[in-house]
Amino acid sequence: MIGQDEERDEAFEALLAKIARDRHFECGSYKVRCLRRRIAVRLRARNVATYEEYAALLDADQREYEKLLDALTINVTKLFRNWETYAALERHVLPTVWSSNDDLLHVWSAGCASGEEAYSLAILFARRAKAVGEEARLNRVRVVGTDIDQESLQAAARGAYADSAFTDTPPEIRVSYFNGSSPAVVDPRIRGMVQFSTQDLIRHPMPSGQHLIACRNVVIYFDRPAQERLFERFHTALAPGGFLVLGKVETLLGPTRRLFTAIDARERIFQRV
Repeated sequence: MIGQDEERDEAFEALLAKIARDRHFECGSYKVRCLRRRIAVRLRARNVATYEEYAALLDADQREYEKLLDALTINVTKLFRNWETYAALERHVLPTVWSSNDDLLHVWSAGCASGEEAYSLAILFARRAKAVGEEARLNRVRVVGTDIDQESLQAAARGAYADSAFTDTPPEIRVSYFNGSSPAVVDPRIRGMVQFSTQDLIRHPMPSGQHLIACRNVVIYFDRPAQERLFERFHTALAPGGFLVLGKVETLLGPTRRLFTAIDARERIFQRV
C-alpha cells in the first residue's frame, strides 16, 4: 500500500515519469505532498492500491488520464472569485494601466483553468473604458488565458457558465456582460478580447511585455525553488511598471521580493520595480 511519507519512492517516480512521457505534464516541481494527495484521490476512486496498478489502468483507460490531469491541475475557480481582489485592481491598477500610451495593453491569466479569471479581467477593462468614456479604445486590450489542461481550455473557449460560477459576481456585471440563459454565455464583445492557449508555466516560454499578470492559487502548489523561478520569470515577462496579482495565500519569497513592491499587500497585488 502507498505510504504517507514525503519521499519520492521508485514507483511514485515511475508514475510521474509516465505522466510526463504520455501527456507532457511535468510534475517534478510540484510539492510532493500535494501530488501524492491528489493522485491518491484517483486511486481511491478507481479502487486501486498501488502506483504500478494505477499506471496499468492509465494504459487501459485513457479517459482516466483526463480525470487525473483535472485533479492535478486544480481547476477550481469562479467568475470574479474573491471580488475584493478585483475591486482592488479596479482602484489601484486599472487607472494606471489604462492611462498607458502603449498601442496594446497585454493582460495574462496564467493558469486560467476554464477561463473565468480571463473573462473577469477583460470585463474589468470594459468597465474601465466605459467609466472614462473611452469605449472605442477597448480594442487595444489583449487578454491571454493559458493553462496546461486541454479540456479546461476547450470549456474556456465556449465561455458558458453555470449559475454556481457567479456566486462572487456582482449582479450588475452578470446582467451587463452575459446573456440571460443558463448556462450564461459571455458577451461576444468580451469573448473577442480573450484568447486561450496551452502553456506549462515551468517549461514553456512566457509572453513578454505584459501590463498585468494574474496567477492566483497556482504558485502555492509548486515547491520553493520552482516558486522563486516563477517569480523571476514573471518579473521578466512584465513590462516596466507592470503588475502581478497572486492568490490570497501566496506571497513573494526570498530574493524575488526585491523585484516587486507591494501595491495592496492584503490582496497580493505587486508592481514590478
